[in-house]
Amino acid sequence: MAYRSFLPGPRTSNVIIALGGFALGWAIYVRYALVEQSAVGLACRGVETATCETRALVVTLFGYSVFGIAAVATSLIHLIRPSAVMFTIALMATAVGVVMYNNNLAALAGGLLLISFARPWRSARA
Repeated sequence: MAYRSFLPGPRTSNVIIALGGFALGWAIYVRYALVEQSAVGLACRGVETATCETRALVVTLFGYSVFGIAAVATSLIHLIRPSAVMFTIALMATAVGVVMYNNNLAALAGGLLLISFARPWRSARA
């Protein structure tokens, strides 16, 4: 019994592209508008706004490589058991990890996502 390789359909691909683009855009905005701006860092001293709390949370998370670890973990889960939902989550985590200073782990996760296209997909039998 032959299995088909993991390849999402057209509608699923559109959703994956949209969510991946959203994650990438969010990461770029947070990095270049909140984290790297020294004026924002100075303005956030002693102030508790949603922007300052988001900045502090993101700085803490990339200090512990959470974005890269999440990208690798979700990519491994997708590699073991392929599904469109897990691929989307792994792609979003990889995009955020690449932008947010977790390049090494996120690049590994991107490689695992590429390898996952060669794995058979359990829900589609030829």
